[in-house]
Amino acid sequence: MDNNGLFQKFVSFTASVHQITSDISKDVKAESLTPVQYKILEYIAVSQPVTLSEISECMHMSMPNTSRELKKLSEKQLCDRITDPADRRRQGITLSAAGESMMNEAFQHIGVRFAERIAHLTGDERKEIEQALDLLQQKVFY
Repeated sequence: MDNNGLFQKFVSFTASVHQITSDISKDVKAESLTPVQYKILEYIAVSQPVTLSEISECMHMSMPNTSRELKKLSEKQLCDRITDPADRRRQGITLSAAGESMMNEAFQHIGVRFAERIAHLTGDERKEIEQALDLLQQKVFY
């Protein structure tokens, strides 16, 4: 397969990932959160500690908008800023205990929906998917 064909499959795959992610995470966020705030918390949960610029880049948001959303999340006591002792200008952002609890609950609901999606698969098929995900992570999404 040439690079263009492979790229077209990649585009199709990533579009499917976005659709499935939307489907299985529908209605799992707290009512008090906007979709952007939930996505920020989700990113922090899987990547913490993160910096303001990392969140901004990942969310495709300007630094001022990212900062404003983080301030709102801090006011809701869902995330904390940790100052780097080696460089007091650097801050890492992590989930607070309340944020951890909220995201654990959200991930439990998503996990149930994921389990329903793969319930029909055999053990061998699940192993193949796990290996395919590992390969994608190592070779494409590193």
